[in-house]
Amino acid sequence: MAKYRKLGRTADQRKALLRNQVTNLLYHGKIVTTESKAKEVRKIAESLIAMAVRERDNFETVTITAKVPRKDENGKRVKEVVDGKKVTVYDEVQKEIKKDAPSRLHARRQMLKVLYPVKEVPVAAAGKKKNTKEVDMVEKLFTEVAPKYADRNGGYTRIIKIGPRKGDAAMEVVLELV
Repeated sequence: MAKYRKLGRTADQRKALLRNQVTNLLYHGKIVTTESKAKEVRKIAESLIAMAVRERDNFETVTITAKVPRKDENGKRVKEVVDGKKVTVYDEVQKEIKKDAPSRLHARRQMLKVLYPVKEVPVAAAGKKKNTKEVDMVEKLFTEVAPKYADRNGGYTRIIKIGPRKGDAAMEVVLELV
């Protein structure tokens, strides 16, 4: 018995397809796909969510002092002349950062192996590169998805059959986060 479905694709195509569908499921909350693909995507998504739930609070908050360049009203760096050279002026600022525990860092890297980077495009600038921003899917898993499922032991996704597809009669399903 096989450990996974081959989905009629080579290994690299199958891996790319599953990574893409898992990323879209976690970003949008639900996807429409065939039943066999949904069952494979479910395995990967559930393991990622379980990892996020396990490591969601495994960090410490640390206060650091950082040097930040001083900027004028136009957003340009302020420079002053020291010994005949122009030098940027820096201010010291207190910042609070999250420092991951080693196990959370490992979980973050395991998630990054699976998830593709997601760019969020505003509706007004559709088709343009301007104002697009990168969505940190791993951080979204830790901050939004994991707290939602903190008290749940598995079963984070649901498959709902919606009937056969018109072209090839493959069973289509909705795979969604519970």
